[in-house]
Amino acid sequence: MVQFCVRRRFQRRVLVLRRCIRRLLDRIFMSCLGKTVPYRMLPHSVMAPSSTPTSPSTTAAADESSVTACKDVAAPRASVNCDVESDLVPLKIALLGDSDIGKTCFMTKYVGGDEEQGREEEQGLSFVDKTLLVKGARISYSIWEVEGDMKSKDHIPIACKDSVAILFMFDLTSRCTLNSVLRWYKEARKWNQTAIPILIGTKFDDFIQLPIDLQWTIASEARAYGKALNATLFFSSATYNINVNKIFKFITAKLFDLPWTVERNLTLGEPIIDF
Repeated sequence: MVQFCVRRRFQRRVLVLRRCIRRLLDRIFMSCLGKTVPYRMLPHSVMAPSSTPTSPSTTAAADESSVTACKDVAAPRASVNCDVESDLVPLKIALLGDSDIGKTCFMTKYVGGDEEQGREEEQGLSFVDKTLLVKGARISYSIWEVEGDMKSKDHIPIACKDSVAILFMFDLTSRCTLNSVLRWYKEARKWNQTAIPILIGTKFDDFIQLPIDLQWTIASEARAYGKALNATLFFSSATYNINVNKIFKFITAKLFDLPWTVERNLTLGEPIIDF
């Protein structure tokens, strides 16, 4: 029992030290851009299942509602029961992809009403925080979005360093944005070799309006890219909230060994999930 208490005390101190170091590094990086980002204690908020809006297909709506909310499963091993300051687990996520593919809409849909209050912007780079409550442990996601033009390439190290997951995004209706994923992936891996890679096709609601043979071609290519990058593939739509929350629940489950019950879905015309 004495050893257990000592170990918990040590874990708390290590967690607080890591948070301080991460904040210091992020401030150093942002100061290189000419702006210092003041981190703040995030508000205590409870994660609640999002309502499922009208979807372009009944299958997509049923698929989105089938995920078990993270707050209903066991607490993650990484969390500790201690004071208010040290029970906050900060996690960083990067969003990469070409311009005009829906990265900002995707981030806004997930963050919801908190987005306007917590959003910080720099030319070519922006980030926003969202805090979830998982069985008494607070998980703070800091989501960093890099703009898609070549001028924003210098921001990739800032967004990717210390990220636990990197979302490589492309427009399902534009095959050239899928081809650009490999370039984003190579650049991101220069700065982070351990982050969970996730491949996300956006604008699924527009994608299903394409001819069926073109849908099949794009879906096949996207699955091939996902396997080549060893990344889980999601088709999503921010407009209809298809697979948006599910992606972040998947990240949480991967990081904290939580149950993940969603199966692969390779049916053409439905939001594909391949892993």
